Amino acid sequence: MDHHHTHSTNPRELQMARSMCWHCQSEVSGEYFCERCVKVQPVSKDLDYFTCMNLPRRLTIDLPQLEAKFYELSRAFHPDFYQNKSEAEQAISLNNAATLNTAYRTLRDPIQRAEYLLDLEAGAVKEIRTSPPADLFEEILELQDTLNEFRTADRTSAAGQELRAKLQAEQRILERRKQDMEQQLQQLFADWDALQDRSEATSQARSERDRLLKQMREILSNRTYVKNIVNDLVTTIG
Repeated sequence: MDHHHTHSTNPRELQMARSMCWHCQSEVSGEYFCERCVKVQPVSKDLDYFTCMNLPRRLTIDLPQLEAKFYELSRAFHPDFYQNKSEAEQAISLNNAATLNTAYRTLRDPIQRAEYLLDLEAGAVKEIRTSPPADLFEEILELQDTLNEFRTADRTSAAGQELRAKLQAEQRILERRKQDMEQQLQQLFADWDALQDRSEATSQARSERDRLLKQMREILSNRTYVKNIVNDLVTTIG
């Protein structure tokens, strides 16, 4: 597929760290090269990743458009093109490329994208759950007991094999739960995007926005907890 025909805007439109060129002090208006001295300009640290990639703040995004924008900006900032430039230009290109790479990695993954958007919209999304979700509490406690028993058991014995089989069954159950959570998230993502598309500024819309953010945060947190337990199981069972 030719990605170059995705609806693009002026490729030079990107928020800069300052409104004045660091080299010649000319005014720069959101372009990453100074029009007067043609020196590369540093991307603003305040630039959110959606804006960086010329995408709306949505949870379902156009992945070919994201990829096309990434490659377009990568070509502009790639350190190889700055090997014969000044140290300042080399440092700016490196920092810009690092920001761009982080933005691309974050937005192309649906879960990281949702966590990032929650961080932008509500803050403090990175709180990782350290206690089991309420509906899993008893199950997780029992699972931890079985794990501890398995760690000290003779794994070649009949009892050890039985414990392994039990843990493998638990792993499959938890993986299905994680898939269920991801399906719930997909629906919430669609609801969020629909709400954004309506662009309503009513109290009802704000209430709906807060409800969606809260639900997404809860499910993302539960999913992270379950994922960590599954990883622990995989490592222990071998």
